[in-house]
Amino acid sequence: MREQYFKHRTLFDFNEQTNDVGFALPWKTANEDNHFLFRLYRKNQSDYPTLYHYHLSFFLGKYPDATEEEFFVYVKQLISDAISELVNKDRYSSKHSRERRNRLQLQEFLNYLNSIDKWFIQSTDEETIKRQLEEIAKLIADNKKLKEENKRLRELETKDYIDIRAGHQRTLYHLILQIKGLKLDDGKELTNAATLNIWCKMIAKYFKEGGKDISFESIKRYFPPENDVDKVKYKDIPKKDQLFTITKARPRSL
Repeated sequence: MREQYFKHRTLFDFNEQTNDVGFALPWKTANEDNHFLFRLYRKNQSDYPTLYHYHLSFFLGKYPDATEEEFFVYVKQLISDAISELVNKDRYSSKHSRERRNRLQLQEFLNYLNSIDKWFIQSTDEETIKRQLEEIAKLIADNKKLKEENKRLRELETKDYIDIRAGHQRTLYHLILQIKGLKLDDGKELTNAATLNIWCKMIAKYFKEGGKDISFESIKRYFPPENDVDKVKYKDIPKKDQLFTITKARPRSL
């Protein structure tokens, strides 16, 4: 058992929102577990992850051989013992209302711990089976979602291709580069691709030249990025391949 599991409050630190345990004045550090419970009672359910990971981070940093499992076991045992103690309290004492409130909050925090329990620490057979069934249900749902996504993607897949007349692949590149640069009346681009690689991949996947595949790397040489990188390895479309020019149509009268 370690000497310290939780980060202690520094002297004269009167911040009531702190996650540190202990008092702002001298206190018995051997009672840090009680001070952790004291701090927990003043937290909301949404604060539980922050509180847990705050002290976990401290614990892992204090001991080189420490593990999250060790910390988790200690905290879960602390919470379980505190719940058992409160269950056995006198129901008719003047403190019953507060003790019941504390017990419910401890159970709430224990539920949070169970939700992040990767080791099935002290779980009953019923709890283990329940969690495994929940995980199986989640896997089944994820698998169904993936199947639906794959089905949708397969519907868009095709073994067909568009064949470019042999020797005219660069003419297609020239047209696509023009499409990429077209702008609407409001000055905004007609098309907006995250990277030029998208255009290159589209050509490599759906076009062939004279019935033969077009190398992705050969396509990339004609699609230089727009930033100021070294463009020596990129090529311009030869004039002889610039056979078509896309121009804006004249406005039509109604």
